[in-house]
Amino acid sequence: MFSEAWKSCRNILCIRLDNMGDVLMSQPAIRALKERIPARKLTLLTSGAGSSIAPFIPEVDETITFDVPWVKTNEISGEQQLLALANELRSRQFDAAVIFTVYSQNPLPAAMLCYLAGIKKVLGYCRENPYQLITQWVPDKEPLDYIIHEVERQLRLVGMAGAKTSDTKLLLEIPKESRQKVSDKISDLLVSSGIHADEPWLVLHAGVSEEKRLYPAGDYISACRSLIKQGYRIVLTGSGSERDYVGEISLKLGGVATNAAGELSIAELIALIAAAPVLVSNNTGPVHIAAAVGTPVVVLYAMTNPQHTPWQVANQVLYFEVPSKLRTKNRLLQSFQGSSTPRASPEGIVAAVTELVSLSGKLLSGATRLTWSAAAGNRVMPSIPSGSGFSGFDEYNICSRHQHENVK
Repeated sequence: MFSEAWKSCRNILCIRLDNMGDVLMSQPAIRALKERIPARKLTLLTSGAGSSIAPFIPEVDETITFDVPWVKTNEISGEQQLLALANELRSRQFDAAVIFTVYSQNPLPAAMLCYLAGIKKVLGYCRENPYQLITQWVPDKEPLDYIIHEVERQLRLVGMAGAKTSDTKLLLEIPKESRQKVSDKISDLLVSSGIHADEPWLVLHAGVSEEKRLYPAGDYISACRSLIKQGYRIVLTGSGSERDYVGEISLKLGGVATNAAGELSIAELIALIAAAPVLVSNNTGPVHIAAAVGTPVVVLYAMTNPQHTPWQVANQVLYFEVPSKLRTKNRLLQSFQGSSTPRASPEGIVAAVTELVSLSGKLLSGATRLTWSAAAGNRVMPSIPSGSGFSGFDEYNICSRHQHENVK
């Protein structure tokens, strides 16, 4: 549609102003822009939360971090800082910009920022005619006509500019210079957690950035107690601000659960999830990390945005209602459009973990997702993601029969 206008674009601004998982789900579209013209420089403008994953996305050449006032954030940026950002963007002389949004977000504030920065070609979805603010306008038909997965949404957008890719996977790359240090940190964590080769264990990420997507801690505890009886050990992760909350779960689970909340860098979290037989999590950023490293995932999915389920990885999605007092005022999200079963429960979590571990065990011919190094003093050595994917396990980055179906 707009491909001719983009052939000469070599310096492109990619705008994704929300969270880590949203940035990661935009990666295949960013890859398509790069593959279309490999000499292109791609700069990502994102939030403080989104910028944490950017160093591990190989297609991103540079990152600009700014928390804008039209996206929920704990940071406060005033009008002078916003005008200074527009001036900085102008100084970089971008040929074009792509605004990546979920269908419940308004692209016009970001489009106005591009207008102030003098960026002439701007590609983005918009429900109403944006005129000169989005010169490459794609009418947004979600969710009124259909709903598609977030990854596919962004791929369709850049496809309008002639950017396509046959590689639609999520992929994270830990810089080569830090892989050994990261591997050692995760190895030590697993050893201190009493986890040994060929023993069942999992990662549980119980925290989430929005309270409305928080699965009840009591149900997590019930599920984990059942799994512990089956021999599982559990590593709990979360941000530093969630350490006390995660610590309460750890305390109630006893000595077979390790509280690593607040102790891991993003690189270390990636490596831990890559090593794990399975991840159990709310629908938040680590779910998409798991998809990027090929780790099966059980996601406790609050009935909010329906299009953020795990992408191209073995998974089970278990749904739960958002408490009425926490439900959004955004009418586009007030009715959950799509599947809402199976429902989340402690029994459902246990069954999903059991099935996914069994599935991955078959795929790996009985091997674990860890490598064993006798020279390392009987430590468990996790494989570290590199540019080629998860150290020989690319073939397991698949969709299971439980993959959420796109609603078209």
